[in-house]
Amino acid sequence: MADTVHSLATRVHELLVALGTRGPASVGTAGLHDLVARASAIGPEGMWLVAAGEAGLGVVALAYGQGDQAVSHLDAAVDAGFNDCVALHAAPFRPLHGDPRFRALYARMLVTEADFDELCWLHQEMQLMARDAQNAMVDNIGRLDTGVSLLPQAPMPTREPHTAGVLITRIDLAATQTAIQQAALKTDFQRSSGNTSLSLIDDTWDYTRATRDAWHADDLDSQRLRAAEARAFVERPGAGATLLHCPPLGSLTYPG
Repeated sequence: MADTVHSLATRVHELLVALGTRGPASVGTAGLHDLVARASAIGPEGMWLVAAGEAGLGVVALAYGQGDQAVSHLDAAVDAGFNDCVALHAAPFRPLHGDPRFRALYARMLVTEADFDELCWLHQEMQLMARDAQNAMVDNIGRLDTGVSLLPQAPMPTREPHTAGVLITRIDLAATQTAIQQAALKTDFQRSSGNTSLSLIDDTWDYTRATRDAWHADDLDSQRLRAAEARAFVERPGAGATLLHCPPLGSLTYPG
């Protein structure tokens, strides 16, 4: 079956979820290299997927302390359309800021005001999703009910971006959401199944409290859902569509 942009975008999501849940050591880089090769074969329409693969390889190289390889992959990613200047201000990339090659690749990235606004929102949402998961974990401590709480997601922006590089960060957010939800569900299912087992063997099991815990959990779930819906991206009126150089390296504070 021939590769398509859609099928390879799905593959990017799968690879990023695997990296987020299992780590580079378990996943390796073969999948990302394969993605780059297959996306390259599609032609111009697949170049942003090439950029996604190269950026992923850069992140993995950085995780192993391979700064030179990380810069080489990021350089190739920028050539293919990567322009997430916000991501390059995250903590793992800061040691590269003094590297002349990194500074040169950063200087080549172009973005519009509207796309930059969305990039900031996408990264902010990654942090908020992680915060929600941490809060939910604390809220679930001691729950006696057998219900399972789903972490709601803010709706993904639907605007047509001016640069295809924004699509990469949308997949990054979607993969982050999936990875966090999977981890949260695994923990919640363990609690739920444990409570089910204990309630069957413990004659003193507090069913009244379990019912209250379920009501309280449902209320918190509703609050989180409303908060996620309220965080939906809203395009700023007047945000420009002209390609501009990204803000100077070191001038951005990563959301969080």
